[in-house]
Order: sequence, then structure tokens, then C-alpha cells
Amino acid sequence: MNLPNIDQTNTPEQEKTDVGNNPTSNTNKSMTEFYQLQQKLLIVTLILTGIIFISVWFVYSLNTALSYLLGACTGVVYLRMLGKNVAEISSENKRFNSNRLALVAGLVIIGSRWNQLQIVPVFLGFLTYKAALIIYTLQITLLPEKKVN
Repeated sequence: MNLPNIDQTNTPEQEKTDVGNNPTSNTNKSMTEFYQLQQKLLIVTLILTGIIFISVWFVYSLNTALSYLLGACTGVVYLRMLGKNVAEISSENKRFNSNRLALVAGLVIIGSRWNQLQIVPVFLGFLTYKAALIIYTLQITLLPEKKVN
């Protein structure tokens, strides 16, 4: 039986599908999307922190606003540490890092022991990054046809 001579070169369409099936390419794309999401969450958290800090300063006092700001800055550090840990999960290092828990415990201890700080604004400031997560979740849920970047 004679088989026809088939040219082994890939067409541009075949190369595009081959790249799409490449696990390394998919991993790089996923990590790029993850870093974009992480950056967006940090920016939204910082914007919320600024808005809430000014509002608390206006409504309450500078001392209360600074307590909130301390908690919010700790929340941003926590979010960055969480992002680094999630990025490391994809690599070969799969151990759990408990530094984030120590950060939260240290914040609560400092907030409760230092007389100038108020614990409730510190704790609510820490939770500001959660508001950014809620905003992002609502945005992708309520506006699914619009690509969120």
C-alpha cells in the first residue's frame, strides 16, 4: 500500500494550537493572569485604604485614623505574603509558611498593648484587603461579559 507523501511542516494555525496545548505555555499564561490579579487587588486595597483613612480622620480623629492605617498597611503586607505563598505553590516548594499568622498575631498584640492604638480600627484596617476581594468578586460576577483587567 502506497501512502501519499505528507509534508511534516506545521501551518501557522497548527502552531497556534500546539502552543495552546503546551503545558508550559498554559502555566506561564496562568501565572501572568495571577500576577495581574494580585496587582489589581493591591491597587484596589491601596485606593480603599486612602479613601477610608481620610473618611475616618474626618469623622473621628487622627489617632483613630492612624490606628486604621496601621491595620490597613499590615493587611497589604499580608496580601503580598499570601500572593507569594500562592505563587510558590506552583513551584516545587510546597511547604506551608506560617509567617502570615505571626503577622496577624503581632498586629493584635501591638494593638492591644500600645495605649495610643485602638484595637477595633486596627483590626478593621487589616480587613481592608477583604473588601478589595469582595469588590473584585462582585465585579466579575455582575459583569461577566466584560473582561476584568
